[in-house]
Amino acid sequence: MPRINEFQYLMNQMIDQISSPTVAVVGGGIAGATAALHLAELGVKVDLIEKNESLVSGPPICHLHAGGNLYREISVEQCIDLLAQSIESVRLYPHTLNRRPTLIVVPHSDGGDPLALLPRLEQIRSVYQTLVEQDGRNQVLGDPKQYFKLYYRDDLEVLKAQHQPADPRSYDDWLIPFAQNTDLENIKYPVVAVNEFGWSVFRIAASAMLVLEKSPLCELKTATKLVDMRWDEKQWLLILESHDGEVLTTQQQAYDYVINACGFETGILDDLVAAPRQRMVEFKAAYVTKWADNNVLWPEVIFHGPRGTENGMAQLTPYANSVFQLHGMTKGITLFDDGLVSSCQQSSQPKLPPQLENKIVNGWREEVRVDRSVKAIKHMSRFVPDYDSATEFGLPLFGAQQIPGDDETLRAADVSFAQQHYARIEVVKGSSALEAVRKIVSEWDLADTENKSIEELHPLACALSEADVEAKAKQLALGRGYPQELAQIYGY
Repeated sequence: MPRINEFQYLMNQMIDQISSPTVAVVGGGIAGATAALHLAELGVKVDLIEKNESLVSGPPICHLHAGGNLYREISVEQCIDLLAQSIESVRLYPHTLNRRPTLIVVPHSDGGDPLALLPRLEQIRSVYQTLVEQDGRNQVLGDPKQYFKLYYRDDLEVLKAQHQPADPRSYDDWLIPFAQNTDLENIKYPVVAVNEFGWSVFRIAASAMLVLEKSPLCELKTATKLVDMRWDEKQWLLILESHDGEVLTTQQQAYDYVINACGFETGILDDLVAAPRQRMVEFKAAYVTKWADNNVLWPEVIFHGPRGTENGMAQLTPYANSVFQLHGMTKGITLFDDGLVSSCQQSSQPKLPPQLENKIVNGWREEVRVDRSVKAIKHMSRFVPDYDSATEFGLPLFGAQQIPGDDETLRAADVSFAQQHYARIEVVKGSSALEAVRKIVSEWDLADTENKSIEELHPLACALSEADVEAKAKQLALGRGYPQELAQIYGY
């Protein structure tokens, strides 16, 4: 027989296992994967239910949105929220950044004034400085004093004559390709360079999967679909269907709590449990291109423009080996006819047009993919003339994002609660996911996290190696039909 202290220890372990709450996270995008990772690291038993075979395969993510600098139309409050959320996300996923600056450019075809950007940038820099003073680990965007820098025409003319070093570090190093290749007559001054870094969706997916695959407290239920759920006065009963090859298995599982992290399909679960919620859904796409004539390292570049017009914003996002992702905020490129839809009184789930749903379920027709990619290349060549030699380079990054409420400019959103231990994670930007699940843990009192750092709360996530994350990310990219360059580390 075990000694009394050993016996009591075993009994306590059994009691803990019986009394510990069980949580179902439905949806394995960045919100659901982050929620499951956070809960498992806190010692909460969690099942992550995802209908696809791997995690984080939703709408395109290409930059961190730290400070909301790409959105002139959103409030300063949202910018500050996005800054803080982004910093925490980087600390959770330390090997996911592509460290290169972003240039914010106002062309003559846009009605804006680049100087109007400066007061908000100063406010964001001040808040970033304060966050770094509170905790040095928050310095993930470089020195706050160097958060942004202005460039005038004369500055760029000087840079045009310079040769970019093999390992660019300074703003000047990164702006050399821009100065040499951009039509400088076509833009207003100053140009703003800001430490808005790239964020790799494939390395986020890899980080989450590496942690959750080895966590004893998380069961990954991929290739599994939730078909029904109901509250039985004590727990949620979920009916799940899973595929193993040609074999379909149906099972019922009971959980104490359910987190709806279904992204643009969040309203489907709301309808199942009669928890109405107003929201919008928007379908977007970005295009993968190869600029073979390029032999230098670019920053990200945002050429502002009025959304939905032929002069809509053009966005150039760089990756390894001269692969670039393009956005063009026109209806022939990134935006789609009837691509922004709202919920109604009869359903919390906004209904996308059949042709857009078909893209999400079945993929793209080649002629449509090529046509929109070519349009994106032409749109970019208005500002970078030599970009017209770039070519379409495979499957677009695409998907639909939810926007809770009725404000289509909302970018900083996180979580809402309904009846009986049911919460919805309603992020618009992936960097809001960690804050959302932290609010859930607090609301439901699932764990004690007070006075503990992100690193202390997530030992598995923060122990991952850069090499392992990148290798897993490359596998995921290739497995989903994308070039591995989208998963490689880029920048310094």
